[in-house]
Formats: sequence, structure tokens, C-alpha cells
Amino acid sequence: MIIQLEPNITDSQKDQLKEELRKIQYKVNPVKTQFANYLVGVGKREFDIRSIGTLPGIRDIHRVSDAYKLVSKKWRVDNTVIDLGDGIRIGDGEPAMMVGPCSIESEEQVALTIEHMKKNNIRIMRGGVYKPRSSPYSFRGLGPDGLKMWYEQAKEAGIKIITEVMMVDQIEGMYDYVDIFQVGARNSQNFNLLDALGEVDKPVLLKRGISGTIDELLASAEYIFSNGNERIMLCERGIRSYEKAYRNTFDINALVMLKEKTHLPVIADPSHGIGLRRFVDKIALASAVAGADGIIMEVHHEPEKAFSDGQQTLSFDQAERLYKQLKRLEWLRE
Repeated sequence: MIIQLEPNITDSQKDQLKEELRKIQYKVNPVKTQFANYLVGVGKREFDIRSIGTLPGIRDIHRVSDAYKLVSKKWRVDNTVIDLGDGIRIGDGEPAMMVGPCSIESEEQVALTIEHMKKNNIRIMRGGVYKPRSSPYSFRGLGPDGLKMWYEQAKEAGIKIITEVMMVDQIEGMYDYVDIFQVGARNSQNFNLLDALGEVDKPVLLKRGISGTIDELLASAEYIFSNGNERIMLCERGIRSYEKAYRNTFDINALVMLKEKTHLPVIADPSHGIGLRRFVDKIALASAVAGADGIIMEVHHEPEKAFSDGQQTLSFDQAERLYKQLKRLEWLRE
């Protein structure tokens, strides 16, 4: 059960409400976000919802049987829209392209990518400054200095930044330079990190775990929401399976199922989804047709020389051909 409280509810009204919930053996979990105050009630006993809903101080009340309650579509009629400012919105008919290299490598690389983005009217740049790598000997990012350099160029160009945060103690240092925090597949169930991002008033893109189920992804999003941050996007990036012909098993089904189950925007990552450059455009197009609210993918001016993930990264020319196809589908606007 989710109870949205009136902004002017009194302490005595709130205490009365909590007491009534305890009487029907419901555990009460208060949640305060940047937009509203809620009480999340967890219990199994049947009751007449009107006995609670008519109490003073309640704006709205909903039964939600899902284990993930706040991110469930069963109580919120309108889909969540992420407003990044400067006219950039994601969700509910506002599709977004997020492009850029796997790793931020140099000032020149950032400048060339921004030039490509401005030419194609794309305003969200992805890139990594902290890189979780399978091998400790692989390039692991430029760190805070690279982030600041990237931020200065992006801000001047009017471009927003999305980048991965890997640890709780990185959040504070990154906060002023990031528009969207990304949680990678390896951290999808790092609950300490999710709790901490729930206390941050900046959007979070949460990727599906390497072998994670849809319900596990939604449960992870619930951690963020229940700690105070409603500005969440979910990302399908493929899961590990027994198939070895490509990098991951990209789950088109997940896009439509997530749109059915949650009010949060759903983003597709075709680069990690298939991991083969020559097929990324096809998976991106399929994602758009399946109803994705956004596409995040890797592009580089010289993919063959990229410090990481070059095999799944599109060149600028390849990316531009894809943008034209997405416009013909009327998914991407001119």
C-alpha cells in the first residue's frame, strides 16, 4: 500500500494514520522524496481501504501488491519524466539519445565528440571516468581530473553529462560535474551505493545486473526511490547467458515488460547488449520500435583506437546513419 500525504499534514494526523496501520498489522515505512511525502505500508491482512483513505491528511492511497511498490505502475497513472533543464526531458514521449565514448580519454576526443553531437542535435553525452574493468591491467579511467575537463567543455556546449559512479565516496566529488549518475551492471545490487544515490537530488540511470532479473532491477530501483530520489531511469543492457556468439543476450522483451510494470523511463543500451559494432544499429532500431524512452550507445571518432570497448563502438559516420534511420521511424526528432 502507498499513501501519499498532504503537504500540510499535522504530526497528530500522521500519528493517527500510523496507529491505524499498525492495528491492521501493516509495517509503516515513511518515505520523503524531493517531490512528496509517502507512507509505504507492508502487510498481508485484508482490510477496507476506505477505513484508511478517509483519514485526514491523506492525498491519495493505493493498493500495490508488488514487492517493489514505489516504482510500480499500479499506483502512478502518469509516467515519470526526467527533466534535466535547458529543455531536455526524458520519458513519456520525449525520447533521448545519449552518445559518447566508453572512456573519456583526452581533451581532443571530448571536443570531437561534442562537435559530432552538436551537428546532430544530441544533448546528452555518455562517457566513463571511473571504469570497472574485468582485468586490473586495462585502462580504468582518468578519474576526477578527466571529469572536470569533460564537464568544462560540455557545459560550454550546452551538453549534459552521464557517467558511472562506482563507490559511495565518489558521489560527493562528482556531484557538481554530473547531470546523471549511472549505476553499472556490476553495481546493480550494491545496496549501499543505491541507498546513497537515493539521498542525491540528481537523476540516476540504473543498469540491469549482469545476470539480473527484471524484478531484481525493479527492486534495486526501489532502494533509490525509498531513500528519497524519484528521478530514476532503468536500462536494459543485456544479460549473461550460455550464448557465446555475442557479448550479452539483449532482452527486447525486457523493454516492453518494464514499460508495463513501472512508470520510470526505460533506456536501451545496444552497445553492451550485443557487443559487436556491425549489429549495434539493428539492436538500436529494434529498441526504438519496442518503445524504449532512450538509447545510450558508444561512439568514437576512431573506434579501432578506443582505449576500451572499441569492438562495440560506432564511428561518427555509422552513428549518423543510425540517427537518420531513427528519424525515419519518427522516434528521433529533427
